[in-house]
Order: sequence, then C-alpha cells, then structure tokens
Amino acid sequence: MTVQQEAPTSGAGEAEASLEVWIDQDLCTGDGICVQYAPEVFELDIDGLAYVKSAEDELLQDPGATTPVPLTLLQDVVDSAKECPGDCIHVRRVSDRVEVYGPDAE
Repeated sequence: MTVQQEAPTSGAGEAEASLEVWIDQDLCTGDGICVQYAPEVFELDIDGLAYVKSAEDELLQDPGATTPVPLTLLQDVVDSAKECPGDCIHVRRVSDRVEVYGPDAE
C-alpha cells in the first residue's frame, strides 16, 4: 500500500499514516457494529461479513487486506474493535505491524 511507502511525519499526520486496520473474516459474526461506528472504513458484503474499504470506498475482499486508519476516524475504529462480538478487528502500526487495538493487542 502507498501508506507503507510514505515516511511518517510529525504531529497528526504521523498517527494517520502509521495505523492500519484489517478484519479476520473467519471470526466475523456479521453483526455490523463496525459499520455503525465507522461506515467510512467498514462495510458488510453480500456474504454477511464485514470488510475494510479503501480510501476510494472500494471493498477490499482479499484475506488480510488492510486500509489506513484516518486520524479523524481513529476513535470510531478503536470503538469498533472494542465492541466487536467476534473479536475480529485488528488495528496495527504500519512500521512494525504490532497490533495496538484488537484481540491480539498487548
């Protein structure tokens, strides 16, 4: 992704460029809570499972597909991960791929 190629900048841009989110569809329960919190980032597909969307609003259906977390939506994405009944939403740093929110966060 282009976000991985960009050098982090200081301030608000760093947080935006440094986090990405993905959904493990094997664990998704299709409740749609993530879509309620952040419809700009998540969408339910015809199969009833949630997926992340690109910045261009394209559904990313490849397993493990990630999308950048815009700073303006960070709290909504974090709330989605916390409230997800399937514990399938993962938010990680782009630089080292360490999960910071979600079921595998330390």
